[in-house]
Amino acid sequence: MAEDAQAAAALTALWERRWPLCPPVGYKLRTPYRELWVRFHSLPESKRYAEDESEYAIVLERYNTVLDELFDDADVYVITPVWATEPSVPPHRPGSGYWRSLLVVDDPDPEFRTYCHLFAARRPWQHGSLDATLRDIADDKVAGVLITDTGMRRVHHPYDGGADVFLSTPEERDRLRDGHATWLSTHPGGL
Repeated sequence: MAEDAQAAAALTALWERRWPLCPPVGYKLRTPYRELWVRFHSLPESKRYAEDESEYAIVLERYNTVLDELFDDADVYVITPVWATEPSVPPHRPGSGYWRSLLVVDDPDPEFRTYCHLFAARRPWQHGSLDATLRDIADDKVAGVLITDTGMRRVHHPYDGGADVFLSTPEERDRLRDGHATWLSTHPGGL
């Protein structure tokens, strides 16, 4: 997808135009874009991890339901990070191209620096098409994945326990939130 420098630069420019206050790191988006954010929990009563196949079915159905509402019949970018202590880019991931690298933790001692190397793949969204990845995320085997439309107007950041979703407007966020009110946290901050 973004293997050549021109395509990578275009993707970076698009991200920076749409989300200028934050790099493409899921856990960092909530603070500057709180008015566009909603968090959904993956299981009833905010249970974090599935214990059997019936619970995995709930987790995947919740992820896919929201993804369908965000991206139905559209192409998406699936952005996958590789965290490292080295600035050199690791080998490409199958089916995706290198996009960019971020220095996430800048420490004077090179041994304590943290880099986030991002890989992106463009694919048509289909219900269930990312189930293997989403299940790995639910089991905390994979972290930091972002799923966004090709205009980067909406971002879905699944994590083990739920998903943070960032929408184009507060009104759009409210409609999505209200449509899945039983999936919300009872925590006053929405966490």
